[in-house]
Amino acid sequence: MLFIKSDPSKNKELPALSENTFLRYFSFAALYVAQGIPEGLLWYAIPAWLAMNGKTPAEIGSYVAVIGIPWSLKIINAPIMDRFTYLSMGRRRPWVLFGQLGLILSFLSMSLITDPINNLPTLMVLGFIVSFFEVSQDIAVDGMAIDILPVDQQARANGLMWGSKTLGISASVASGSWIMSNYGYFYAIVSFSVFISIIIFVPLLLRERPGEKLLPWTKGEASKTAAKIQLHSWKVIFKSLYKVFFLPVSITMGIAAFSFMVGRGLIDTLLPVFTVQQLGWADTQYSQIFATANLISGILGMVIGGFLIDYFGKVKMISIYVTLLILLVASMSFLKDYWQLEWLVIGFVIGFYTLITFSTIAIFATAMQLCWKRISVTQFTLYMAVSNLGLAGGAAIMGQLKGFLSWEYTILIYVVFAVIMLVLIRLINFDKHQKRVDELEIKFANNS
Repeated sequence: MLFIKSDPSKNKELPALSENTFLRYFSFAALYVAQGIPEGLLWYAIPAWLAMNGKTPAEIGSYVAVIGIPWSLKIINAPIMDRFTYLSMGRRRPWVLFGQLGLILSFLSMSLITDPINNLPTLMVLGFIVSFFEVSQDIAVDGMAIDILPVDQQARANGLMWGSKTLGISASVASGSWIMSNYGYFYAIVSFSVFISIIIFVPLLLRERPGEKLLPWTKGEASKTAAKIQLHSWKVIFKSLYKVFFLPVSITMGIAAFSFMVGRGLIDTLLPVFTVQQLGWADTQYSQIFATANLISGILGMVIGGFLIDYFGKVKMISIYVTLLILLVASMSFLKDYWQLEWLVIGFVIGFYTLITFSTIAIFATAMQLCWKRISVTQFTLYMAVSNLGLAGGAAIMGQLKGFLSWEYTILIYVVFAVIMLVLIRLINFDKHQKRVDELEIKFANNS
C-alpha cells in the first residue's frame, strides 16, 4: 500500500481576507446585509406600522430619534476598538463577532414585547440596544475594511457594502411589514433574527490575516502586520484625531455630511407618516414601494456606484446627485395638487432613495480618502457619527415642523439642508488635505 505524506506547508484552511479579493467583497457585503435587516424593520417597517395603528407624527419621530442615538455616539466605541483587541484573532474580527452576536441576542429580545403599540417606551429602549450592537458591528466592519482593503478597491467595496445593506433593508421592510400585518410583530422579529444568525458564520470562518486563530482555543498567533499598526495609547489616539479632524477640509466634510443627513432623516421619517396618514395608503403599500426603491438603488449601487465614483470623481458625483435631489424634492413639494396620482409618489420614492444611495456611497468613499491612516478607524467613525447625529436630528424635527407647517412646506425644508451640502462639498480639495496629512505624519515620526 502506498502512503503519501501530506505537505504540512500547504494550508487547507480557507484563505484569509487579506489574501483573497472575492472573500473580502463577499464578507463585507454579507455583514452589511446583517446591518440592513434590523435597520429596515426599526427605521421603516415599524414606523409605518405605528402610523397605521394611529400613532402621531411626534410619537413616531421620537421613537426614530431614540433608536438613532447610538449611531451618533459611534465615536465613543471607535477609540475603544482602536485601543483594545485580541490580536491573535485579528485586529477587528473579535469586535465584529461581538457586534454580530449582540445584534442577534438584542434583536431576539425585541420579540418579547407583548404589546409594542401601547408600550412605546419599551420599544424605544430595546430598539436603542439593537442599534447599539448594530453600531458596534458597523464600526468593526468599517475598521476591518480600512485595514484590509487596498486603496484601489475602496470605492468598489463601498458600492457593494452599501448596496448590500440597502438590499437587506428593502427585504426586511417588504417582508417585515407583510409578516406584521398578517401574523404579528413577534413573528416578524423572530423570522429576521434567524437570517442575522446565519450571517455570523462569515466572521466565524474567515480570518483577517493568515495564521491567526479562528477562536480563542484554536491554534494561531497575531499577525505582525496587525501588531505593527495597533495603537496602545489613548493620548496618541485622541491627540492625532484632534490634529487631523480640525484641518479645514475635515471640518468642511463633517458639516457637509451632517447637513446632508439631517435632510435625509427628515424625509425618511416623513414619508411613511405622509403616505399613510395624508394619502391614505396602507402601511404595507408604502413598505412594498420603499422596498422596491431600495432594491433598485441597492442593485444599481452595487453594479455601477463605485465605478461612477472612480471614473468621474467623488466631489463631482456628489454635486450631481445632490443637485438632482434638490430638483426632485422641490418638484414633489410644488406638485401638491397631484399627490393623489400614485405613480407620482412612487416615482418620487424610487428616485429619492436611488440618489440617496449613490450619494452615500460617494460620501463614504470621500470620508475614507480624507482619513489619516494612523487613526483611520476613529476618524472615519467620527465622520459617520456626525452624519448619524444629523440623521437623528432630521427625524426629531419632522414632528416639530409638521406642527406648524403643511406637508408641502415640511417636504421643502429638505432643500435647505441639501443646498448647504452642495456648497460645502465643492470646497473639498483632496490634494491640499493630503499634503497637510503628510506634514502631520512627518511630525509624528520625528517625535516618536
